[in-house]
Amino acid sequence: MSVEQFLKQRAVSVTVDGRYTLPNWYDPQGRPRSFACRTSRVSPFRMMVAVPVVGSVGQRLTTYFGDFGRLDGHISDTVSGGFLLDITMPHGERERFASKLTWLEKKQTDPAVRDQRAQARIIPESPHSTLTFADGATAGCFVIDVSVAGAAVSADVQPEIGTPLAVGACVGRVVRLLELGFAVEFVEQQNPEYLERLVVRPTPLMAVDPAKAVKTG
Repeated sequence: MSVEQFLKQRAVSVTVDGRYTLPNWYDPQGRPRSFACRTSRVSPFRMMVAVPVVGSVGQRLTTYFGDFGRLDGHISDTVSGGFLLDITMPHGERERFASKLTWLEKKQTDPAVRDQRAQARIIPESPHSTLTFADGATAGCFVIDVSVAGAAVSADVQPEIGTPLAVGACVGRVVRLLELGFAVEFVEQQNPEYLERLVVRPTPLMAVDPAKAVKTG
């Protein structure tokens, strides 16, 4: 199924953070790479997922979401910065999954639920941005969350601790490696009023320096 066809089907708009593993992607130690991801639209049969590494149509992969658990499936279509995942699931589990989606949609639209943006760390509405390195090279990235002091990022590059770079327009340095990416501490604290606008600045080319990425196959 294509993204265009999916958008015409009945589904719920829910934002759920998760992780996924693509075939033949490994870290420098040879371990399978996992990346952060986030849903935007979900049905009991498929979901739109925003990601830092898109993958190819037909690829089978495993995802894990805190609200859904493990979900297996294959990529049926791709867009810039995301893919449509067809979910493999037994009939009985699919019925329970549909009920959970209805509950999540109500929960996220309930005004009694605290707005995520009131937290010290916010989840940007649009997660895609650009990393700019000291030598001018750029790479697309997925912003997991951000605060006035720094950001957590997932990308197909794995810079070492201490690497200077910018996330969008915010200059900083890699201070910690995470399971799904790395943490960047900004050189200066950012104005919270303009924080998301400064951090989230995707590049159309999403250029990647091959020397910074590790991939096989």
